[in-house]
Amino acid sequence: MNIRHRARAIALQILYRIDIAQNDQGDMEPYMEGLQPGTEARRYCESLVSGVVEKRKDIDVVIEGFSENWRMDRMAVVDRNILRLAVYELLYGEDIPFKVVIDEAVELAKRYGSGESGAFINGVLDRVQKEIKRPERKMHAAQ
Repeated sequence: MNIRHRARAIALQILYRIDIAQNDQGDMEPYMEGLQPGTEARRYCESLVSGVVEKRKDIDVVIEGFSENWRMDRMAVVDRNILRLAVYELLYGEDIPFKVVIDEAVELAKRYGSGESGAFINGVLDRVQKEIKRPERKMHAAQ
């Protein structure tokens, strides 16, 4: 499992906990098992969580705008947080190709969501990526 994939999986677990508890980030340390302080994976995970928490209202508006007939509170908690994570990366992850973000989100949905989660996540994110504009930058080959 590559570094960013592991960081995303842990970030999803933390975002899930935050969503269920309806509070701020709290103590992320119990969920950081295997991510040593100061490592790239740890820094990436922390940046994802703090970024999603900081931009959550804006991210939720985007998701609701592209998830036909689905309000955020009616989505499965796992699906909702996979979408938040992915939309954050689509909007603010300047060095990550859209295809990588979507593929990673679908993989998380297959692993942690229901049987329909992958298709739902893919459909919403495909609509989002077609509409958002992000300046072209040099993309890293492996994410």
